[in-house]
Amino acid sequence: MMAKMNTLILKLGATGDVVRTTPLLKHLAGDVAWVTAAKNVPLLAGLTKSLRSSAWEQRVQFCDREYDLVLNLEDTLDVAQFLPQLKYKKLFGAHIDASGALVYTDDSGGWFDLSLISRFGKAAADQLKLENRRTYQDLIFSGLGLEFKGEPYLLPEPAKTDLMGDVAIAPKAGHVWPMKNWAHYTELKRELEKRGLTVNVLPDRASLLEHLGDVKNHRVLVSGDSLPMHFALGLGVRCVTIFNCTSPWEIYDYGLQRQLTSPLLAEFFFKRGMDERATTAIRLEEVFEAVMGELKIDDKNKSWGQPAEVRGRRSELSSQ
Repeated sequence: MMAKMNTLILKLGATGDVVRTTPLLKHLAGDVAWVTAAKNVPLLAGLTKSLRSSAWEQRVQFCDREYDLVLNLEDTLDVAQFLPQLKYKKLFGAHIDASGALVYTDDSGGWFDLSLISRFGKAAADQLKLENRRTYQDLIFSGLGLEFKGEPYLLPEPAKTDLMGDVAIAPKAGHVWPMKNWAHYTELKRELEKRGLTVNVLPDRASLLEHLGDVKNHRVLVSGDSLPMHFALGLGVRCVTIFNCTSPWEIYDYGLQRQLTSPLLAEFFFKRGMDERATTAIRLEEVFEAVMGELKIDDKNKSWGQPAEVRGRRSELSSQ
């Protein structure tokens, strides 16, 4: 754990990226401030006694002190332009150099070398990202001089919802990555229901806490590389995750995830267009068998009386 200090985290989105950054909180002793997108504030509120979080639109309130460490994990110009309004001793991550270019600190290169602002250019960054076998947490932790040891996500208490069942399907991964959306979810739902299973397609919800509650109420989640996947990993829900165009290796599976990687991954890696071949490369039978396998594991865990300790975790941080 780092020595006690004032720390500011700038991580706005995507929401799944915010969730997978929360393991850092275990190591940030002292007061921690976190600026995020407005919709993500409920996910951070109250995670630790020393954490205060706020939406980007209210960021000026965090200019009230000097920080020992600022972590800017965004690769956008607007966030980097906020840094001169802050007082801090050390910066980790993206900033604007003397020429006005968006760059990043050397110690954050493990992650940002693979990013849109990579010093090597986008094409080389995408190739490095494809070749990378380290998780997001490992890349960030090691840049900060820490060792990632499987520290769990921190999540708030989910809202109670009445959507419950055996399998939850999250067929949409957002408009930015259309090739994340596997083509056969409808057929998968039909085949699972033939086995007498209750299968629900996750609906749009007014709040992320309701969405979190929906995921918690199922035994297995089937999805692409998306926010529901991160919710499942944080809640202790087993998941089958389909990787059509993004890296499975960046995701730490917490012993809960069956990763199905497209045989065409290299061809479509990190591409934001749409090609039907990317969404159909993984066979229906393969996903069906994976889901049934995860349900069997869930049954075994319940028969052994294994507690779902990771569900709704706040860990020991809540007592700090």
